[in-house]
Amino acid sequence: MIHAAVSRVGALLNGPDALIGAIMDAIGEHGTLMAYADWDARYEDLLDKNGTVPEHWRLHIPPYDPLRSRAIRDNGVFPEFLRTTPGAVRSANPGASVVALGAKADWLTADHALNYGYGEQSPFAKLVEIDGKIAMIGAPLDTMTIIHHAEHLADVPSKRIKSVDVPFATPQGVRWQRIEEFDTGTYLCPALDDRDYFTEIVESYLASGAGISGTVGQAPTVIVDAEAIVSFAVDWLERHGQA
Repeated sequence: MIHAAVSRVGALLNGPDALIGAIMDAIGEHGTLMAYADWDARYEDLLDKNGTVPEHWRLHIPPYDPLRSRAIRDNGVFPEFLRTTPGAVRSANPGASVVALGAKADWLTADHALNYGYGEQSPFAKLVEIDGKIAMIGAPLDTMTIIHHAEHLADVPSKRIKSVDVPFATPQGVRWQRIEEFDTGTYLCPALDDRDYFTEIVESYLASGAGISGTVGQAPTVIVDAEAIVSFAVDWLERHGQA
């Protein structure tokens, strides 16, 4: 799983496609490249306090279509370039969607739960299951998405829950569905309010001597084991997330 700030890599002939090609060369024909895509929906300001979209706005909001909906721009250009690479596939959960390319791409993206899409029935859980790795190529440590999976797993009180209306593209037309998950857009629980805890978790993990550090091009890069960072994060959250 790659998080990349492509501009920090340096000049690239063929831009982000060169980075995708280099990674695919490195992991080989039996490897799989995955990235967090999310969904560039941009209708959050229309939601009321209950997460409902007013009826008069619904006809104007494009539905989520895994084949066509853009990856969110907040995560840089890499996920969208990967999404549009021939052979890439995308999972069905809009906000937690990932794109993948390679040997296990179909398996990683299949059967992604719509409710609690960072949990046990998700590509993040599958990445842990197969001893996958996560590379942060110039990306800020607080963007390591798999920590959301640890948030789901951690036993802490008063987790915040978000429930919103989401439109889906279907052969029969647009279908609106209520989606529920732990709130990934704010702090997990009151005990963690105002803490940059994603950065704290990853920095503490690396300070323990785990992970690999280096460079890709000019970009500082760290690589961690998915299972190990999730276990570390769950333990950290359960120790610091008590009321």
